[in-house]
Amino acid sequence: MSDQALPDHALPDDAPATGSTATAPAAVPAAVPDVLGEGWTAQTLPLRPEPGGTPVATLVRRVPDPGAPPSRRAVLYVHGFVDYFFQRHVGDAFAAHGEDFYALDLRGYGRSLLPWQEPNYVTDLSVYSEELDAAARVLLADHDEIVLVGHSTGGLIAALWVEARRDAGVIDAVVLNSPWLDLRGSWLERVVATRVIDVVGRFAPRLKVGRLGGFYGPALHVGTGGEWDYNLAWKPHGGFPVRAGWLRTVRRGHARVARGLAISCPVLVLASDASGPDDRWHDALLSTDSVLDVAQIAARSTRLGADVTLVEVPGGTHDLALSAGTARAQYLREVLDWLDARLPR
Repeated sequence: MSDQALPDHALPDDAPATGSTATAPAAVPAAVPDVLGEGWTAQTLPLRPEPGGTPVATLVRRVPDPGAPPSRRAVLYVHGFVDYFFQRHVGDAFAAHGEDFYALDLRGYGRSLLPWQEPNYVTDLSVYSEELDAAARVLLADHDEIVLVGHSTGGLIAALWVEARRDAGVIDAVVLNSPWLDLRGSWLERVVATRVIDVVGRFAPRLKVGRLGGFYGPALHVGTGGEWDYNLAWKPHGGFPVRAGWLRTVRRGHARVARGLAISCPVLVLASDASGPDDRWHDALLSTDSVLDVAQIAARSTRLGADVTLVEVPGGTHDLALSAGTARAQYLREVLDWLDARLPR
């Protein structure tokens, strides 16, 4: 692990990582009990002011079990769009494997959503480098290694950040759970509409251009017959509006992946073995990826770096950690076995 200090600034879309001239971040408040209950804490990460107010991010931690030996390795989880961290069983699995587990609710998401903010909205994905840098500083105070886990949009954000910070040696391994690396849809949607969004997103960034399908969420949630209980204000069934400025920066992130990244540490990409329709209810919502195109994930994963492993999880849903029992167990086993092979203790 490099001793080089982490940069403090947010990177523009096409900039390499460089030294920082930004002022030092504010002191990080102490951790407090988290909404997940006993055994979990939350720590507010103060961020630099924005025009509308001062945003925050939230670092969630699974408290190590009493008597557990200190771990030199930390896992940092980054959620997707219309999402936040609530998957307690994921933290439990990493803890049982000997890692200290943390998760980051990005600005405008979940625990970090403030009354003045539009949920999940930014016009530049690189602003998240500020909270990722801040979280990494906290983890490196007590750990020698960091494994970064990103799901869906969080997988895209994670990949871009790790590539931008590759010279600092911040991250030792990356695990991507159904990462969003390209836009699902027809050629017109992926090519022509993207060119339109690139213009519209610049001049009318808050223009609503879509909304996520409202079927995957109800299939997950316990209140509508699913297995999982989570806060519907933070992860509503109907999602949040997709706005032009947000989609523009996502598509620019996709373009960077298409051109090829140079992530220098090992990368594990996992996805379902099949995609399902995203525009209607169907019986395979929880056994296929009915949000993203798994063929696109497989194709784009080869462009992340020189050391990429791709694993299909039969019967997996979009968030593989929320799949039915057999697929969920395979997902977690694949991740932990890969870590044992690539980062031996």
